[in-house]
Amino acid sequence: MKNILIVDDLQSELTLLKNYLIKAGYNVTTATNGEEALEKISQKKPDVIITDLMMPDMGGLDLCRKLKKQTDTVDIPIVACSVKNREVDKMWAFKQGVKAYVTKPCTQEDLVGVLQSVTA
Repeated sequence: MKNILIVDDLQSELTLLKNYLIKAGYNVTTATNGEEALEKISQKKPDVIITDLMMPDMGGLDLCRKLKKQTDTVDIPIVACSVKNREVDKMWAFKQGVKAYVTKPCTQEDLVGVLQSVTA
């Protein structure tokens, strides 16, 4: 069973995405910002990280850059889950090391499909 860390500053989004993934059989941990995510990653390394891009203090791309610079976290696939849906946003996210991109609002099928694609 895969361990997924979801990072989003909106509690409603965390709850929705967490419910999608629990129903699909994943173990889910949540964090409400990049700093909390780094703390949780240091305690238990997840198999995949799903992160919002726009969060206060440390956004998803900042989190991604930090993780890609560390040898123990460089291999964790990161999925961006954001309302930003322009091609330039996606291109920039991929340049920062994001493996896949899901636009909010997303369905359970969208999210699980993307997770399967980055863990296959």
